[in-house]
Amino acid sequence: MTASAAVRRYGYALAPLLAAAIWGGMYVVSRWSFAAVPPLTLGFLRVAVGAAALYAVVRARGVSVDRADYRRFAVLGGWVALTIATQFLGTEWTNASQGSLLTVLTPVFTVALGAWVLGETVERRTAVGIALAGVGTLVVLAGQYDPTDVAVGNAAGVAALVLASVAWAGYTVWGVPVVRKYSALTAATYSSLASLPALAVLSAVEVAVRSPPVSPMLTPGTLLSVAYLGFGSTAAAWYLWYKGLETVSAGTVAAFFFAQPLVGAALGAVLLHERVGPWFAVGGAVMAAGIWTVSTAGADGTGGTEADGSSEG
Repeated sequence: MTASAAVRRYGYALAPLLAAAIWGGMYVVSRWSFAAVPPLTLGFLRVAVGAAALYAVVRARGVSVDRADYRRFAVLGGWVALTIATQFLGTEWTNASQGSLLTVLTPVFTVALGAWVLGETVERRTAVGIALAGVGTLVVLAGQYDPTDVAVGNAAGVAALVLASVAWAGYTVWGVPVVRKYSALTAATYSSLASLPALAVLSAVEVAVRSPPVSPMLTPGTLLSVAYLGFGSTAAAWYLWYKGLETVSAGTVAAFFFAQPLVGAALGAVLLHERVGPWFAVGGAVMAAGIWTVSTAGADGTGGTEADGSSEG
């Protein structure tokens, strides 16, 4: 492998790390947004803004997809709708310690589904890296939250967040063949668009039941929060997440998800003046070591269609 090819491959492998960092900011933004916008409606607005941004880029590039693959995008759209609905409802129904702890389940489900659905094998070095990243994340969370809070909360919210972890793992794994055939940009765009009808129906039902006031949704702060969730956490982050799948396996990409609670804790400390425990730096270092181990183990990747990725990504 040439030096330029190695840099490019490592860059694609690290794209999901940036995606997870962006998602870490959702913790702070969601805390500000849920008071003004109910969760299902906020989820719909987030995906609608993100899908519009992605589609504008796809249209400008003249990208098209085969009609025979519409069903694949519909399946991915279903995973998206399920992820957003359960994630936002679960976040509203649980406390911060439960939500952060359950985040750790997403890489586990992704690795398991990748092995089951795609027949991916997990190398020893990758398994060690994932274990290190998981332990580091748990150390960070243990220092940030009171462990006794984990047992306090809504069981339905916990179940919703577990289902959200499974759904995002499904979106990752079932997206692999679509990403490899087209590109990260195309897969993220059309899966987002395919999720909008279901999310729109859920939002309409929520609005009819709750009858939330409209004025808080139109404040500058709320609009900026929706813009961050749409352009950053959806359009940019979903593209970056799928970008990693162009080069490496779903199991390898999953390990980068562990960075999300670390970034969320750091931003919470800076912007919300929340405490971070003395083990924050230790846990962060262990997590970083795990992610580095996975990224170097996955450098050989699973191939992918580099030409497809470069033409549209």
